[in-house]
Amino acid sequence: MTLRVRWLGKVAYRDALALQRGLFEHGAEDHLLLLEHPSVYTLGVRADLANVLVPPASVGAELVRADRGGDVTYHGPGQLVGYPIVTVPGKRGGGMADTVAYVRSVADLLIDVLAELGVEGRWDERFPGVWVDDRKIAAIGVRLSRGRSMHGFALNVDPDLTMFEHIVPCGIADTQVASLRAEGVDTTMADVIDLVVHHASTRWGDVERQDVTLFQPPVEPTPVKLTGRLAQAGVTGGLAVSERKPEWLRAPLRMDVDQRRLQRTMRELKLVTVCEEAGCPNLSECWSDGTATFMINGERCTRACGFCLVDTQHPEPLDADEPERVAEAVARMGLTHAVVTAVARDDLADGGAAAFAATIDAIRRRRPGCAVEVLIPDCKGDTDALDAIFDAQPDILNHNVETVARLQRAVRPSAGYARSLAVLAHAKASGLTTKSGLILGMGETDDEVLGALADLRGIGVDIVTIGQYLRPSAKHLPVARWVEPATFAALKAAGEAMGIPHVEASPLTRSSYHARQAAEEATA
Repeated sequence: MTLRVRWLGKVAYRDALALQRGLFEHGAEDHLLLLEHPSVYTLGVRADLANVLVPPASVGAELVRADRGGDVTYHGPGQLVGYPIVTVPGKRGGGMADTVAYVRSVADLLIDVLAELGVEGRWDERFPGVWVDDRKIAAIGVRLSRGRSMHGFALNVDPDLTMFEHIVPCGIADTQVASLRAEGVDTTMADVIDLVVHHASTRWGDVERQDVTLFQPPVEPTPVKLTGRLAQAGVTGGLAVSERKPEWLRAPLRMDVDQRRLQRTMRELKLVTVCEEAGCPNLSECWSDGTATFMINGERCTRACGFCLVDTQHPEPLDADEPERVAEAVARMGLTHAVVTAVARDDLADGGAAAFAATIDAIRRRRPGCAVEVLIPDCKGDTDALDAIFDAQPDILNHNVETVARLQRAVRPSAGYARSLAVLAHAKASGLTTKSGLILGMGETDDEVLGALADLRGIGVDIVTIGQYLRPSAKHLPVARWVEPATFAALKAAGEAMGIPHVEASPLTRSSYHARQAAEEATA
């Protein structure tokens, strides 16, 4: 069995929980998520709120209830949190005996890690966790159901130990808390992660590992932020912006009557298409076919992803009439499948979610029977904002991870791999058909792409698009390689063999390319 290990960096607790639940419900493979949380106190199912001694917000922390065992614990920077979502062997499919045995196996893993660092850890039958003498150095809280695990452990590497003074840790009075640093161990988070992965592989299977790049050896200063971030992620060089594209990347340019009609409709209704704003190579093909992707919430994005041509100046106020104008365009064009996307609007409290909901509703009123696909930003992971979109019940919910885990920080520094997976997992849990996309040619390897496909399959994504990155200008990320059509074909076959219902993969594939056909195949 393959154990897919993901070091995800710093991840909000709500995002990690949504991702865990997605992998638990839909995953056929084993995953080990490794990460740090921003400061948060979490309560187990039987936790006593009286064990939280101060208002969490007063010390800069959140308070979250979780569906794990145990009482209250703290997670924060400097603490390695591990969530194994693995198949647990046992005779009772998750009964108490199986749970106790599994918890003990997790403790033994941590005890082995501590031993390699020169620290003697111990297990206490009365108080689950790992202890150093009478000091607790790691908390363990799990949920086991249908022979699969959720939640896991938190090992104190070098957290702020004063944060534990504001709770009764694990509900055990007078508990003292330890950390590797407090015990005199001079180590790094990276070294501890490597040890955990090594010992996990001996218990849960051969490891396929991918890391979100956060810690890297120092690199030479560079005047260009984009190439500097790429260098930190291990990508150097790249093709010159003037290099001639291969023949398979030359999309035919057409301008026929239908395309001119669509363009005229957009101008009359003062609408924006991502086809034009992002310089899509399929514009002629799609417009000639009478389809387009509407871009709402303005033309200016509050993020600056390294691959995207969309304007990043200060955004303008929302246009309250825009949803109705989009619906009017859909009706005039007689569309049976409408695609709506948007710039990121981090300046808005809901990230622009209300406008998505209003546009879905307007299209349904003006064009009954038209399928509505939305390609959404992450709304900073705000569950209320996302639920506003999900409650509108789009036929397809698309959110792109864009690239592999290692390159996230370089390619989309204001987003995150774990958060994007969490958005998709949350959408799937809301009963939606989900979709995501990858752009190749920015420095990833084929094996990393396969790992990303496995992660998307693990949370139940229904449709995946994979296309070639084309550099919009010299100010954007360089192209690291031209990916040949045969490689796209192999990735399509591999993704569908994993269980993804539909993979659309070719050099010119983009998020909305053949959107109607993909939706029909995936939901057939």
